[in-house]
Amino acid sequence: MMQEPVLSVPEKRAEFTGVITPEELRITPAAQRKMAELMADVDEEIIGIRIFVGGGGCSGMQYGMTFTDARTEYDSIFQGEGFAVYVDAVALNYLHGTEIDFIERPAGASFVFRNVFATVGGSGACGGCGAAGGGCA
Repeated sequence: MMQEPVLSVPEKRAEFTGVITPEELRITPAAQRKMAELMADVDEEIIGIRIFVGGGGCSGMQYGMTFTDARTEYDSIFQGEGFAVYVDAVALNYLHGTEIDFIERPAGASFVFRNVFATVGGSGACGGCGAAGGGCA
């Protein structure tokens, strides 16, 4: 008899609640206001904002945000006033303890992910991997 493949699911899945707690991810009031503003301007099929994590080389993981039109069975949700944030279980493990803020500066405005290096290790400084020329692209 052929055995079915076993899918790898993060360890935290056993305690999956579907709700993002402040210990897992904190979103500042400024970031929440901006997310609600962004959601007010999107098409009806968009249900929220997805936060994702990708490999980033020697400087650590890369964090990003995009709109989403669907929730997966592995997503947890942060429900705010006028917006919802969706994060899959793997990304949430990397984001644990992170704060998302929205900062407006003369050079431009952006979302800022704070404390991510404490979560995944690393200094966040360029040149830490020993690559020639500092190793930063």
